[in-house]
Amino acid sequence: MVVVMAPGATDEEIGRVVERVEGVGGEAFVSKGVVRTIIGLVGDIESFHHLNLRSLPGVADVHRISDPYKLVSRQHHPERSTVWVGPAEKQVPIGPETFTFIAGPCAVETPQQTLEAAEMAKAAGATLLRGGAFKPRTSPYAFQGLGVRGLEILADVREVTGLPVVTEVVDARDVAVVAEHADMLQIGTRNAANFGLLQAVGESGKPVLLKRGMTATIEEWLMAAEYIAQRGNLDVVMCERGIRTFEPATRNTLDISAVPVIQATSHLPVIVDPSHAAGRKDLVVPLSRAAIAVGADGIIVDVHPEPETALCDGPQALLGNDLRALATAVRQLPAAVGRLDASARTRTGRASST
Repeated sequence: MVVVMAPGATDEEIGRVVERVEGVGGEAFVSKGVVRTIIGLVGDIESFHHLNLRSLPGVADVHRISDPYKLVSRQHHPERSTVWVGPAEKQVPIGPETFTFIAGPCAVETPQQTLEAAEMAKAAGATLLRGGAFKPRTSPYAFQGLGVRGLEILADVREVTGLPVVTEVVDARDVAVVAEHADMLQIGTRNAANFGLLQAVGESGKPVLLKRGMTATIEEWLMAAEYIAQRGNLDVVMCERGIRTFEPATRNTLDISAVPVIQATSHLPVIVDPSHAAGRKDLVVPLSRAAIAVGADGIIVDVHPEPETALCDGPQALLGNDLRALATAVRQLPAAVGRLDASARTRTGRASST
């Protein structure tokens, strides 16, 4: 069961609901989104019915949810959500009315390399900067990232370019330091079932980009999002990045159908990572076009000033003509499916006058 609080509900009103639920032996998980607060209830449904929660001040509605993922389901939240990323004066939306382009180096290597990649991304139309400071790799001998130094580089580049930062966190012990430097925390495919980490980022107070586990079903992916939401954070963006199949022609198989399936099932935004799906730069632009056409809320793409020397995933990084082709697609195609550029929408939801 889910209690939907009215916009502007006070902490006292939320606390009264929690107190009532706990008074009959139930558990109440408070999750705060941009506009509303949702309280997920665990316990005896019949006992909750007798509480008459709808009559309490600040309560907008109460729903009995059949989906196993209560808080991220559209059963209680029929309108799709927008997640806002970045400081108040330059927040970037990810949601159903816009198309958001995220780009940057797969791994932060040096200040100069990161700044050059960020400037390339911004020139191509990106409004968010991705970059890895912590890099979980299949091989323990591969480059694992610069750690906190990488976070500091990203923060410095944000100051120069104005692009809010998306970066991966791989250990629950690092959530606080990553949240201190980044505007959005990324959960990578290898950690999509790391439930302790999911709970930790749910408590961080920062938006979360949740990549699909490489062998996760859509329900398992949504349940991972539920772990984050249950800890108080509804600002979750789903990212389809390809799944492991029998086909070796690409690094992973991009499940483009996951985009409309998630959008029909959950209110959370969904973006696509064509770089890690393909593993090769010649497929990134075609897969990006497909993501736009199918209705994705954005894409996240690797760019690098010198892909041949990249310490991580150089074969899939774009520059030159490939990046220009992607910039053209991102500039022209979203309008065909009724999307604004993310930079054209303000925090109030109205088109920007700038």
